[in-house]
Amino acid sequence: MTSQATTPEDYIGQLPEDRKAAITKLNNLIIKHMPKGLEAGISYGMLAYYVPKSIYPNGYHCKPFPPLPFINLASQKNFIALYHSGMYAKKELYNWFVAEYPKHCKYKLDMGKSCVRFKKIDDIPYNLIEELLGKISVEEWIEIYESAIKK
Repeated sequence: MTSQATTPEDYIGQLPEDRKAAITKLNNLIIKHMPKGLEAGISYGMLAYYVPKSIYPNGYHCKPFPPLPFINLASQKNFIALYHSGMYAKKELYNWFVAEYPKHCKYKLDMGKSCVRFKKIDDIPYNLIEELLGKISVEEWIEIYESAIKK
């Protein structure tokens, strides 16, 4: 579900009541622990945490006008989705997350290449997400990104 919100506050304000608390908690956690240099806003109809053009002027290769995405957070129809581009691009990080998840959550991991789907809102592993946020710096993310697009 893509939102037409233009600010994170609008996005959260438009959510159904049963999602507001979890999304707010995740948003606050991400803002507090995201790699230094990222900015928060809205992109692709979701909450977005991206590398600003002041740090990486090239932007995203598919559409150079937006900043380089890194993390997104969305309230979908049946779940809350956390998208972390670092897990998609860095296999070791993906493997670490998959191995750690059962230590933090009693439910089976529902995950794509970069998307973690939380269907049980009361059992979101906030501590694991906090730890994930410290695993890649903005500089490392740019390096990983640039090496991937040059292939």
